[in-house]
Amino acid sequence: MTAVAGKVVVVTGGRRGLGAALVDEVLARGARKVYATARTAYADDRPEVVTVPLEVRSEESVAALADLAGDAGIVFNNAGTLLPAPLLTGDLARVDETLDVNVLGPLRIARAFAPVLAANGGGALVNMHSVLSWLAGSGAYGVSKAAAWSLTNSLRLELAPQDTHVVGVHAGFIDTDMVAAVDRPKAKPADVAARILDGLEAGHTEVLADDVSAAVKSALSGPVERLTIPAAG
Repeated sequence: MTAVAGKVVVVTGGRRGLGAALVDEVLARGARKVYATARTAYADDRPEVVTVPLEVRSEESVAALADLAGDAGIVFNNAGTLLPAPLLTGDLARVDETLDVNVLGPLRIARAFAPVLAANGGGALVNMHSVLSWLAGSGAYGVSKAAAWSLTNSLRLELAPQDTHVVGVHAGFIDTDMVAAVDRPKAKPADVAARILDGLEAGHTEVLADDVSAAVKSALSGPVERLTIPAAG
């Protein structure tokens, strides 16, 4: 189990959406300090929050964050991008960007913070996936999230010897700017953040943050043809 109270936390992509909800939730649960990142500098008037510009595609930027946040005990790999380009006809540069941000970005964070977490007792690494890790039909984004799921499962094994608790989070559509144009039912960021923190503090290795994710996970043993995004409406 990983208690949040009194801990120093890093939340990448913490300026808005689920990231902002995670910052709020860890503070509500007694986090001592939160490093919240975004691609560009921004302000937060809460004294416990340290805002940091971060580009997850840059090893130098990630290394600078790890140097600054050397007291971190919990890291949320939340920063991501949604570029749902078709695999056959989409701009290959956008596919490359999606994979770089959503797969290599979390890996860069994990590599940079592994020694930090080890030095501070092990702590926890929480990676955000998606129900689209398991469902076909979202192009490069789904590919990136499936890879992120595999990444998390392997990091769990590699970080176990240093007692770092690795958690993978799956969620459906969340009511954020990223999916504002998607016409589907969406969960509230605050509700998803609360489920994630409940799972982390309970010692879970995987959090199914909404009913959609739970239903799809239960269907994984069925025919692969059924694992597609249902039609809207």
